Amino acid sequence: MTTFLRFKDLKARGIVGNWPTLLDWIKEEGFPPGRYFGANTRVWTSDEIELWTASRPLANGEAA
Repeated sequence: MTTFLRFKDLKARGIVGNWPTLLDWIKEEGFPPGRYFGANTRVWTSDEIELWTASRPLANGEAA
């Protein structure tokens, strides 16, 4: 079963702290744009968030 995450879930997991940063990541860093469940309800699947997180470089500069 697919688990959907809202912005508050991303924030609670420490993935992102605010909407402006999230929107920048979507435009510039390849963060998944998610999907709308309503006019003001954007969600992401936990799988797409895990894939994006795993694709990020490690702090020592190496590829993940």
